Formats: sequence, C-alpha cells, structure tokens
Amino acid sequence: MSQQFRTGWISDVHLGTKGSNAGALLDFLRDYDFETLYIVGDLIDGWKLRRGIYWPQEHSDVIQKILRKGRKGSKVIYIPGNHDEFLADFLGTYGSIVMKQNDIHVTADGRRLLVMHGHELDTVVQNMRWLAFLGDVGYEFLLKTNRPLNWLRRHIGLGYWSLSSYAKQRIKNAVSFVGKFEESVVRYSTDFQVSGVICGHIHWPVIRKIGEIDYYNSGDWVESSSALVEDFEGKIHLLKNLYPEHHHKTVEQRSAEDPDHAADIGELTPG
Repeated sequence: MSQQFRTGWISDVHLGTKGSNAGALLDFLRDYDFETLYIVGDLIDGWKLRRGIYWPQEHSDVIQKILRKGRKGSKVIYIPGNHDEFLADFLGTYGSIVMKQNDIHVTADGRRLLVMHGHELDTVVQNMRWLAFLGDVGYEFLLKTNRPLNWLRRHIGLGYWSLSSYAKQRIKNAVSFVGKFEESVVRYSTDFQVSGVICGHIHWPVIRKIGEIDYYNSGDWVESSSALVEDFEGKIHLLKNLYPEHHHKTVEQRSAEDPDHAADIGELTPG
C-alpha cells in the first residue's frame, strides 16, 4: 500500500547520466502517491546528452511512471532547470502535466511557498556558462570514481558513501557557495510575498529557517536520493537516502515487486 501525501517535490534526477539513481526513484514513485507532484527541474540532463547518448530502460520507466501518476489523478507541475532548459520554451498545459517557470504553492495550513529550480540565482550558471560546463564534467568524474569505490565498500560489508557529497562538505569554497546560494534564493523569494521557498539545483537537501523565510531544498536523485513531502496538515518533511539497496536490484526484480513497473516497460516497448 502506497503512502498518501498532499504534495511531493523531487528535483535533479539527471536522467541521461550514469549517476542517476533512477531505480531508487522508481521505488519512491511506487511507494508514495500525491495529489500534486512537483518536478523541480533537471529531470533530464540535456547537457550530458549533448555529449553522448546514455538512456537505459529505467530512465524511460521514470518518465512513464510520472505520466502514469498524472493519468491516475495526480497533478504534475514541471519547472525546468538549467540542465533541461530546452523545455522552458514549452510552458503550458499538456494533459495532466503543467509546465511552469515557477509556481506559488499554498500549503494545507495556508502558507504561500515559491517553487523554483534555483539556477536563476546561480551566478556561475548565468554569467560563466563555460565554467558551469567545466564543473559539470568534474562532478561527473567524481560520480564515476564513486562507483568502483562503493563496489569495494559493498564487498567488505560497508554501506553506500558519496565521494562527491563528501568533497562538497569538506571544501570551504563549496560550503560558502551553498550558503550564498541559499541566501540569494531567500532574498529573491521576498518579491513574491511568500513565507517560504522550495528549490533544488545544488544537490543539497535541507529544511532550515533563514531570517523569516522557510527554506526547503529537495536535494537530488544522484547522491542523496531525497524528496520533500507535505502531509495533509501542511507540514513538510524531508526524506533522505531513500532505497540504498536499489543498486542490487535488477529490472526483473523490480517488475515482480511492482506490476505498474512491468506495465510501464510494456508501454515503452515497440510491438
């Protein structure tokens, strides 16, 4: 039986990259249902796909699973980020999917929250795109290094560990960037007369108060496998490090656990 929530927010899945934890996200979409589901940018990594095509079946399954939720009654709001900025030219309503630049979400207890990806406030992305692309390549290298490292850890009985997340937490400039980014997002949100802001972009899941504004970051499905969920009383919860065991699951095992997953595969298979 899936868990029911009023609203869910996921971001930075980066489908089209080998680092995307699409399997964990499929488990999450199976186990949680929402009246409204926000995709807060970077569902698809257009930057990486321009450098070379990588698109396994599970990445198609994620798209189909989201569409299936829409067909079953969930309202899906998609806010493009910088890696899927090619979708920003297609704002509007497409069946159960609504494409927006940003949105104002009103919680069950009446609070107004600005929902945005966050790259708009990233000075590197906006003003030095070549450096942003270079950083993206370096980040991908850390993720590639992380895979054999975790293979070794798994075989000696240790749990999953993120090298790229560790590097971000230990490098002073990265920590400084995160703080400045959060403050910039909060300052930006005050123009919308809201009590809080929800974003993604920096792969840093957190709930915290900055001044008078509630700051929420939904994290990512590359390192932290995280999401934000709102219960029916209006309280927002952060879920982190979901489904670490998904690395060991095959597509066949997941299909056996989830009939919808098998149906999704069938709908995407030419016949």
